[in-house]
Amino acid sequence: MQVISDLFTARLTDPTVLTIGTFDGIHRGHQDLIAQLKATATSKQAQSAVIAFHPRPKTVFAPHLFSNDYLTTPREKIALLASLGIDVLILIPFSRELSQITAHDFVKLIVENLGVVELCVGYDFALGKNREGNVEKLRVLGQQFGYEVTTVEPFLLDGQVVSSTQVREQLLNGDVRRATYLLGRYPSLTSEIAQGAQRGRSIGFPTANFSVPAERLLPANGVYATFIQRPDNPHRYPSVTNIGVRPSFGGSDRTVEAHIFDFNEDVYGQTLTLEFVERLRPEQKFDGIAALVAQIAKDAEQARSLLAKEVLSMV
Repeated sequence: MQVISDLFTARLTDPTVLTIGTFDGIHRGHQDLIAQLKATATSKQAQSAVIAFHPRPKTVFAPHLFSNDYLTTPREKIALLASLGIDVLILIPFSRELSQITAHDFVKLIVENLGVVELCVGYDFALGKNREGNVEKLRVLGQQFGYEVTTVEPFLLDGQVVSSTQVREQLLNGDVRRATYLLGRYPSLTSEIAQGAQRGRSIGFPTANFSVPAERLLPANGVYATFIQRPDNPHRYPSVTNIGVRPSFGGSDRTVEAHIFDFNEDVYGQTLTLEFVERLRPEQKFDGIAALVAQIAKDAEQARSLLAKEVLSMV
């Protein structure tokens, strides 16, 4: 997949079928749209392309509002879209300057720079200054600039439109099973492993400490059965993970610490992907290290059993 970071200097020579959006989380609704985008591109002997924004419009127009709820970092978004078989990703920051471009000028830009022959968008899509470029307007502009517009109906699960907002709600509730259903994959976090205080090692449960960007949404505090993957390696390592402030140690900073079963390699500085399978319990404070260690052992046993069955279900 070709990744472009500047729309204004981009130059694609082949015909392009394009979609545009934030695509935070790449949930099943996004996947459905992209599947239809690829099918259209194949039928037109064109390449498939996505314009995605990071940061998103909400962050630009309302910086005072809660903004650490991104479901994907730019790196995660690139990896997920690549896995869906997109030919070209134009990943650009949304800005106030971009928001002031008229629909006419934006369409002219993408036709000239990207060779757009068809736009594939949601039924309620709009672009350009004051969102003037709705589907009807884009079709009118298409007659002038020589492209077509295809609208994609909302993707429904259990009678409801799948959205990034729904995914966020489930993660904040700790319901990673429901989030998995909406995403079509386990909720995950990809980041570098940092060296922590090594308290886990001192009590017999060494952990990999994930460096989490401040903007990244995490599931609710608690203990989770998890898998860990290395880049370009399909093997899943079973693990148990704590998200929280470590109240038994008097902590205040939120951390993500994963204990990988039957694993003793040094992973400091490596980039790993953590997949959340099921929440085992909320985070809690224990009266003494012995009680904490006993509970961690129970958590580990429960996670091992659950993940062993999960592996069988994925075969």
